[in-house]
Amino acid sequence: MSEDARTAAHLPPSVLPEPQKITRADLAEVLKAGIRDFKHAPVFGLAFSAVYVLGGIILYAVFLASGQSWWFIPIAVGFPLLAPFAATGLYEVSRRLEQSEPLSWRGVAGCVLAQKDRQVPSMAMVIMLAFMFWVFVAHTIFALFFGLRPITTSTMDMLLSGPGLMMLLVGGAIGGAMAALLFALTVVSLPLLLDREVDFITAMITSFKVVTTNFGPMVIWAVLIAVLLFIGMVPMFLGLFVVLPILGHATWHLYRKVLP
Repeated sequence: MSEDARTAAHLPPSVLPEPQKITRADLAEVLKAGIRDFKHAPVFGLAFSAVYVLGGIILYAVFLASGQSWWFIPIAVGFPLLAPFAATGLYEVSRRLEQSEPLSWRGVAGCVLAQKDRQVPSMAMVIMLAFMFWVFVAHTIFALFFGLRPITTSTMDMLLSGPGLMMLLVGGAIGGAMAALLFALTVVSLPLLLDREVDFITAMITSFKVVTTNFGPMVIWAVLIAVLLFIGMVPMFLGLFVVLPILGHATWHLYRKVLP
């Protein structure tokens, strides 16, 4: 589909195919395709991931300067929820490489900016609300286990205490359930919104169908994303300069596999 057709308003809704079944071999294939796209257009990957990396560093500096570095933990845990939206530009780069279209900042950035008149902002609002709700839940869980008394120990000592370990257990279970639901609703919804004319509700329903149709492979994909993002965030978010572009490009190819 041409850029003008994809960014024009009031186009008739796209007819979506039924989700296709994939295997673990397909996951390896899309990951290789993500690496290939990153190698072909590294500048775009580094530029889009820079926003994410700098945001994480700034948040950490703010919490560290305020003497409340522990609050950064739930922020960092929930930060990957924003990754799909941050990767929108990467989807467009992969689409252009796939269609052998020229790559230019004007074309890619123009396509991303044009999404303001389509359904991507509504999807972004869903993701942002989920992120803010997780931060609220994390604060509530902390208050339940530690009350309002001031923190007099280091963050590590606090987390390794009895209440701290229980808080991590409960918070991990609740956060994992929230992340799993959001993953199911967004795993292919954003590339779908970028590529076709559908509303964001339809995109989320379609994404959920993709996950239920391919439950086993999608569980593996979710775990892989979580592990790679965690590894990327450990060295002060710097690993995301590589991890985020690869996963962003790979997600586009995963979308092509399940909704050809």
